Formats: sequence, structure tokens, C-alpha cells
Amino acid sequence: MRLFVTVSVVAFAVLWTFGVQNWLAQSVQGSAERGPTSIARADAATAIALAPPIVEPTRSRVATTVTAAMLPPVIESTPTLTLTVVPTRTPEPTATTIDLAAPPARTGNERMPSFGAREIVIVDADSGAVLFEQAAHRRVAPASTTKIVTALVALRNRDWSEMVTADFDETELYDSTLMGLRRGERVSLEDLLFGLMLPSGNDAALAIASHVAGSPSRFATEMNERAAELGLLNSQFRNPHGLDATGHYSSAYDMVQFARAGMRDPRFRELSSARTRVVHPGGRSYEIVNLNRLLGQLSGADGVKIGYTEDAGRTIVASATRNGHRVYIGAFHSADLVGDCKPLFEWVFRNYTWKQ
Repeated sequence: MRLFVTVSVVAFAVLWTFGVQNWLAQSVQGSAERGPTSIARADAATAIALAPPIVEPTRSRVATTVTAAMLPPVIESTPTLTLTVVPTRTPEPTATTIDLAAPPARTGNERMPSFGAREIVIVDADSGAVLFEQAAHRRVAPASTTKIVTALVALRNRDWSEMVTADFDETELYDSTLMGLRRGERVSLEDLLFGLMLPSGNDAALAIASHVAGSPSRFATEMNERAAELGLLNSQFRNPHGLDATGHYSSAYDMVQFARAGMRDPRFRELSSARTRVVHPGGRSYEIVNLNRLLGQLSGADGVKIGYTEDAGRTIVASATRNGHRVYIGAFHSADLVGDCKPLFEWVFRNYTWKQ
């Protein structure tokens, strides 16, 4: 009995499987004849039930942003600035680059003369080339070579024929060299400048400072501004005359550069080279004399200024011109200004050659 049931079940399974296969074959054949659209309609419920959910692309700003971010970056062409480096002269007033002349060439082999100055510099005027230096940038008391800067500032944008009422504090003139002014006298700026540079008048320095800037201290500020304009870093002034004062200093090199700037003005050249001058303060007339002895002892000597104080010792900024070429010497703490400078000038002019 148990065997009969088992055989019956197996037979039923075989017959059922065979029937299903025939039904599927007929369905496929019929479906092929009816086409894909009919399949979709006939089995729509089954397809919908079995198919995975369809997710349509979301059209949103986020999707657009992400898509844009995934694209290669677009580089827009923008105008570019091309910089062309062109050598230019530093605008005046940088003292060391005012001129572009070629420096003189050393063509002689003479030994350089000895000298006693502690700080010294020899400079070619046209090119600014330093031909020799010793402690040339050391900050030292400049004494009355300060008046080179006083004249430089006073002449700037001024007509030296203008009249000045001499105003100065006489208590500042103790143990000073003087032009010989009297307070309240009317005198031309031109006469004051000759009185400043030739006899090294401290009275003239104070009168000029009060006239130009209103007071000596404000004038000293203008002197310092001029130093900054010229790019001279080792100079600072407290007064217009050069008497020793705390914080009042310059260097041999800086003072030569002030002279170079001044000598571009023909009025300054006249002030530097004149050996005597008749001045007329307050209607009086008298002669003043240049204290720079080098002017009468060296061929071609044409300036500039000497000085002396206890701190500075003897100082000079000297200038000499031969065959159209000027050379400067700045010498500080010298025991003999002429003895130091004259042999050095002769040596330079014998041993250096300028291009024609």
C-alpha cells in the first residue's frame, strides 16, 4: 500500500512538470507571435511586482551643482600684465646715482701719498665713484661743513636777491666765527650766504634759518629732510651752523654728497669758490674773506667748506677741477687740511684718466 502511494505521487509530479513545460512553450510561441507589447500587457502585473523600483533622475539645483563640479574646470582667458624691467635712474635726489658718467680709470702706478685725517674719502664728481675711502661712513661731528647743507636748503626754490631782516640769538654765538651782522639789519639772502660760506658766519647761519623756516630748530628739520631725500643715512642735524651738539653728526662720504648736490647750482659754485666778497648789511659795506686756504694753494681748487670744533677737529670738503673733471675730498679729524688734501688731489689727477 505504501509503495502504491509513492509511485502515484512520483507519477503525478512527472505528469504535472510535463504539462507545465508544454504550457510555457505554447505561451512563449504565442507571445512571440503577438509581439513584445502583448507580453508587457499580459504579464504587466507580474513585471511590476518583480521589477526593481525605478528611480528617475532628480532635476534639482543640487544635482546640477554636483554635475558641474564633476566637469573639467573651465579656465577663462584673462588679460595678463607683462612687466618689462627697464633700467631707470633713481629720481633725484639719490646722491650716488644723480649722474651716469663712466668713472675714471686708474692708469698710473704712483703710490698714494700718506695723510693724517682719520676719516677720508675721494670721490669723482661726474660718476660718484669712490676712488678711495677710510672710515668714510663713520658718524662724526662735522663742524662748519654743516653750512654746506644750510646753503643747500636756503637756495632751494628761492631767489637770493630777497631781503632778510637779520634775526638771531646772540647767546648762541659765544666763541663763534662771525659775518659781522647786527640784529635787525636788512640784508640780502645773497650776502648772508656769502657770509655763511666764506668767513663761516654763525650769525649768518641763524639769520638764514629764521628767515627760511621761522626758527633754527625748524630749519634743522628741513636739513634732515634734505638728507633723507638724498638717501644719506649717516647725517643728522640739530642746528644750521655746526657747533657741537648731541645728535648732530655726519660723515665724510655724506658731506661730499651734499657738496655734489650743491655744486649743480651755479650760485652754490660761486659761494664755494669765491675768495673774497664785499657785503652790504644794513647799508654798511665791508669785505669778507674765505677761510679755505686750499683755494689759493692748489691749481683748480674751487671749494667747498672748512670747519673746526673741539669734537670735530679740523674738517674739510674740498673740490678741485682740471680739464673739465671735478674731484672731491672729504677729510675729518685732520691736523693739516692743506697738507692732507693737496698731495691727494695731485696724485688723483696724475694717476686717473677720464674718457673724453
